[in-house]
Amino acid sequence: MTNPSLHDAADALRSRCRRVFESGGKRYAYYSLPELAEFAEAKLDRLPYSIRVLLENLLRHADRDDVGGTLPLEVLRNYHERVGKDTIPLMLARVMAQDVSGIPALIDLATMRDAMARAGGDPSRINPRIPVELIVDHSLEVDHAGKDGALDLNVALEYRRNRERYTFLKWAQHAVDNLSIVPPGAGILHQINLEHLARVVFVDHSQDPPLAYPDTLAGTDSHTAMINAVGVLGWGVGGIEAEAAMLGEPLSFLLPPTVGVRLLNRPKAGVTAADIVLTLTRLLREAKVVESFVEFTGPALDSDALTLEDRATLANMSPEYGSTCGFFPVDATTIDYLRRSARDEDAIELVERYCRLQGLWRDADAPEPEFSRVVELDLATVEPSAAGPRRPHERVALPDIPASFLAACPQAGPRASAAAPAQLDHGAVILAAITSCTNTSNPSAMIAAALLARKARARGLRVREWVKTSFTPGSKVVSDYLRASGLQADLDGLGFHLAGYGCASCGGGSGPIAPDVQSAIESRGLTVSAVLSGNRNFEGRIHPLARANYLLSPPLVVAYALAGSVRMDLTKEPLGLAPDGSPVYLSDIWPDNAEIKEIEKRYVTPDRFRTQYADISKGDAGWQTLPSGGSMLYEWDPDSTYVRRPPYIDQRPPANRAVCGARPLLVLGDSVTTDNISPADGIRPDIPAGRYLQDCGVSPSGLHTFIARRGNHEVMMRGTFTGGRLANELLPQGPAGSTLVMPERRVASIYDAAMHYLAASVPVVVVAGREYGTGSSRDWAAKGTRLLGVQAVLAESFERIHRSNLVNMGVLPLQFEPGVTRNSLGITAETRFDIDVPDTIQPNGWIDCRITDADGTRTIRLQARLNTVHEEAVWRKGGILISMLDHFLMGGQAPATA
Repeated sequence: MTNPSLHDAADALRSRCRRVFESGGKRYAYYSLPELAEFAEAKLDRLPYSIRVLLENLLRHADRDDVGGTLPLEVLRNYHERVGKDTIPLMLARVMAQDVSGIPALIDLATMRDAMARAGGDPSRINPRIPVELIVDHSLEVDHAGKDGALDLNVALEYRRNRERYTFLKWAQHAVDNLSIVPPGAGILHQINLEHLARVVFVDHSQDPPLAYPDTLAGTDSHTAMINAVGVLGWGVGGIEAEAAMLGEPLSFLLPPTVGVRLLNRPKAGVTAADIVLTLTRLLREAKVVESFVEFTGPALDSDALTLEDRATLANMSPEYGSTCGFFPVDATTIDYLRRSARDEDAIELVERYCRLQGLWRDADAPEPEFSRVVELDLATVEPSAAGPRRPHERVALPDIPASFLAACPQAGPRASAAAPAQLDHGAVILAAITSCTNTSNPSAMIAAALLARKARARGLRVREWVKTSFTPGSKVVSDYLRASGLQADLDGLGFHLAGYGCASCGGGSGPIAPDVQSAIESRGLTVSAVLSGNRNFEGRIHPLARANYLLSPPLVVAYALAGSVRMDLTKEPLGLAPDGSPVYLSDIWPDNAEIKEIEKRYVTPDRFRTQYADISKGDAGWQTLPSGGSMLYEWDPDSTYVRRPPYIDQRPPANRAVCGARPLLVLGDSVTTDNISPADGIRPDIPAGRYLQDCGVSPSGLHTFIARRGNHEVMMRGTFTGGRLANELLPQGPAGSTLVMPERRVASIYDAAMHYLAASVPVVVVAGREYGTGSSRDWAAKGTRLLGVQAVLAESFERIHRSNLVNMGVLPLQFEPGVTRNSLGITAETRFDIDVPDTIQPNGWIDCRITDADGTRTIRLQARLNTVHEEAVWRKGGILISMLDHFLMGGQAPATA
């Protein structure tokens, strides 16, 4: 500690609030929030429950310089006045990762070990300081679907394509301390976290008595917030930010406002959790909850209107409605779920006992907290819904889907005849995927889909021949209860065979469609669609040919596979004809809620969870045969095209961070996604990344995907700003992935232009519109930006995770004043930027920028989106990895969180 008086105050506060309780015949210590409230003469029950979790963390770590004895008291006494002013350093209980972002994070740790050893330090100090759980779930591609044996064929391909990556993970599993890996084939990380990993209450057994505290986490995937359904506070962060947390750094952010979502009544029969969350996503996007905590409240939580799995669906899509998290306090529904999912009985008792003692338990008698503001949703008003055709918050009622398609794709023109059966034409459904943790974690949704399939088969319906169907659940528990109940056979009968366990279509791993279908689409210039039970539907993400993508509940995915087109109104038009020629409507085969609940009660039992999770870390035969072991330092293969040592930890910026004479590398529009910035799809032979790999000896057929090659910076930097249909306004007519090199006005690929500017020592910037960096928490969207030499991104607004990633890679996010845009400024390829960077920038402070073009020079103000003093220090160092390496080289040692 550097402040003795602060240290004394913190010690006194912690000592006063430390208490001991018993649970399951054992003694536990904890830091009491009610005792803190009594000392502060403040009411704990006025605070939102999610903020109480932050408060406990501040109290437990009050001995840190960045907390002290005063911050917990300020948050408790004056929460609403302190919103946006106090920096909260959250010391996490654990970090969770998937393979796409987890492998680069571990590569960075291996690189830090190298740098530590080269500088004469001890590389063994570079280890996670808190538990890290990595689940391999993003590498599955659905090459085979709609047939028996699809699972085995896809798994074999997965191991063949990813052997280098998985071998690296095997090294990490043995060489890196405090790391647990769930091998491929087990499911999706968020569903595994919900069903198995989440503790709700953590216990530090190194203390006597053991210390109990809330389970908190950050995940390297934006849908980490799903775990808020069980009262675990957590959300997605960039892989770079997660690395800092692994090494003992706090997750620092400004104290957020909390938006209460008051849920009323109960949903009507036939309305699913997917319908509710799609309605909620649009509602909260309009309410502008970005960088807020959302916390659910209201009488619907005190009834059986929503199951815990329904809550998980609502929490899962918090990135889509824009908030940091969507939090449900711990209550009787939480305890019931922990018991149903086979958690240890002593642990369940500890959760309830601890949460009741701490004021973290919610029931009908508890007063509603005082939120920053409240939004109401009457569940009885929710109708069957979809989201699309291009964004998750574009909620559309089921009857309005045809009109939404035509509005987005007017080139399709009107249907020839509403009475004619669906054809492979504009609006045809080419992919129908039951996928994603969002919905496959919900037994009622899965059983409903299978029952609809059963009833459709009984009426003689079949899936249209141009539709590729697939089923990729988030855990083996799902396939277990579907198989045991006989329902999987009905899904198989319509082509929804089990194709693997992983994110698959939701993450862009849909695989190819039938060659004859693809040929017909391309030759006829058709605008076709995909339907999936996922959470992301950005154009180009699901499949390059699917221009219109709709998010739906699992039973509606089955229904549209039968119908074959999104241009049909399923509330009025038949799904198809029975063998006798009679029409079959969706209402004829929609399953009854009582039937769903009966099957769920009978087959979704604790024994299935217990069996499927007994050996989850063991892996299948493919994993067990991979080589393992090795030294403390990873032995880099110079010929590898999958795993390479990245250079950015060696690239330190100058002390003077001013940007002089910068050129715009790209000028972009609104809602640029991280998919656009850093694609996940297949690598084409004719782009810079494809040409690089072919120069390395990789055949055109073996180029694989960007998502698989994220351990190779040479591939990823060449792919940056080439995803989807990203439109560079410097070259409005294309070609895609290109820009103008100035002053020659030469057209070049983004990568070649960036390398030209780097060689000429000309800095570059990116200019964009609103909501820059929306979507997945892809660290390479920031890493690639940095390696292309981009010094700053100028935008009208930033999405939370990508803004943080830019800072942690040493790229300065700059925000225009309200009303100022790239268009109002007249930004062109001729524009030059001189950005004044003072020696110190206050959090979210303003700096000057001079813009020079043919009309002369003018000065504008830009807000430096460095939200905290800590972020400014990290940015000046050139990023969090350099900052942490210097910390360890100087002998620093981050404390463990408990």
